[in-house]
Amino acid sequence: MLVDSHCHLDFPDFAEDFEGVLARAREAGVGHMLTICTHITKFGKVLALAEAHEQMTCTVGIHPHEAGNEPETDAATLLEKARHPKVVGFGETGLDFFYDHSPREEQKRSFRSHIQAARDMQLPIVIHTRNADDETSAILEEEVGKGAFPGLIHCFSSGPELAEKAVELGLYISLSGILTFKKSGELREIAARVPLDRLLVETDAPYLSPVPKRGKRNEPSFVAHTAKVLAEVKGVSMKEVEETTTANFFRLFSKAPNPEAIAA
Repeated sequence: MLVDSHCHLDFPDFAEDFEGVLARAREAGVGHMLTICTHITKFGKVLALAEAHEQMTCTVGIHPHEAGNEPETDAATLLEKARHPKVVGFGETGLDFFYDHSPREEQKRSFRSHIQAARDMQLPIVIHTRNADDETSAILEEEVGKGAFPGLIHCFSSGPELAEKAVELGLYISLSGILTFKKSGELREIAARVPLDRLLVETDAPYLSPVPKRGKRNEPSFVAHTAKVLAEVKGVSMKEVEETTTANFFRLFSKAPNPEAIAA
């Protein structure tokens, strides 16, 4: 079994083919999908999707692109929404200084609110970071100093220093289709050094389709291609990658029901 630890199934890209997307995911061995909230104002749609499908859970949060556009949201509001059994984490949140769609101070404020919620409820935070390695590392180190919280850096594409810092602070790292790209040699080197028991796989669908699906809309079934490359990078079997990354997901997202454990 594989888990797609990060996808956006509420996006309109899937509206015309949603049942087909789910069927192909099942055929590819994807037993669970975590659909990620990006707008607090659209959380209801994300939650409804997770409620309607047994193999799906969701998060609640505000993407850093939207930190300056969405209503200011404190930790208490996030905590209240996370009481629903289908909500298993917070985010995605973090810092994106590549696009700067929201003011940087607003991104930092929102990021810290999500961290506080993660600390208070001990549910993981899903972190987006781009062109902000130093700032992300500094905030994480400062916030961990106030009290530990679970989390991961999703769609990892940063440098080795941030990977090392994340692992040092007890966080996980999630790898997307970027791992399969021809020009991602440095990322594959980083993945080779990170312990397998701290890695997850994801699609970030509908974005970042892996080789050999480049140019197509990404979907959860494609996570198998990323897992295959990860197995090659780590020098282990596909079975070991499937088992370990799935175990990692359910250890981190401990509120999510594990269908394999239920079946056993």
